[in-house]
Amino acid sequence: MSASTFVLPTIDPIAISIGPLDIRWYGLMYLVGFVFAFWMANKQCDRSNGLWTREQASDLLFYGFMGVILGGRVGYVLFYQFPRFIDDPLYLFKIWQGGMSFHGGVLGVMFAIIYYALKNKRAILSVGDFIVPLLPVGLGAGRIGNFINAELWGRVTDFPLAVIFPNAGPLPRHASQLYEFALEGVVLFIILLIFMRKPRPVGAITGVFLVGYATFRIIVEFARQPDAQLGFLSFGLTMGQILSIPMFIAGVTLLVYGYRKARCNKAH
Repeated sequence: MSASTFVLPTIDPIAISIGPLDIRWYGLMYLVGFVFAFWMANKQCDRSNGLWTREQASDLLFYGFMGVILGGRVGYVLFYQFPRFIDDPLYLFKIWQGGMSFHGGVLGVMFAIIYYALKNKRAILSVGDFIVPLLPVGLGAGRIGNFINAELWGRVTDFPLAVIFPNAGPLPRHASQLYEFALEGVVLFIILLIFMRKPRPVGAITGVFLVGYATFRIIVEFARQPDAQLGFLSFGLTMGQILSIPMFIAGVTLLVYGYRKARCNKAH
């Protein structure tokens, strides 16, 4: 073990206690992400020249937040704990036992976007372009929650900045949660902010988000310990990598479609 190896202490999973109410770190991180999304959505409304109102954004965020929670839980159970679900279908509702999947959350947000768009007679891709820039900060906050909870740690390594996690054995590991915080949270947020500075074809912002997240997730998965109940899957890939491949393809498809359509419109 290197002298610089950081030993993460066991941190109480409860961040704040208010009377009988216990607020856990992961729930607090969700709150941080939602508050930031609400603030940024209002800023986007103010710059939309009347295309979006704060009330409309508030409704969309409510649907999106429900999509994250429900989709994240269903996705985790189906993608990562399916045999357990078959043995005990009620496990799906035992949310106090933990377990959320980002890819399931994405599917939940996608259904929320479609529902909101159809209900309010808006273009689905336009709604997607509005909401996806709000996601990276929440993703980053969630990864900080994972780090504090000492969960979803990385593989064993001799990397100088490795961390020894409680309940992960005595060997130093990649702090993959912090890698994901940096890439999926900070870097992806900056990329989207820069990309949004100029007018883009409808669906392009959503495409950049999907490509960016999928790329960063696939990269970090090489440092992240695979889920114990799954291990490595086909071709030595992890479940996170396999689920990210369709996201990458969908993102590229949206970008190609958006820019081709924009060129055709200019030609006419």
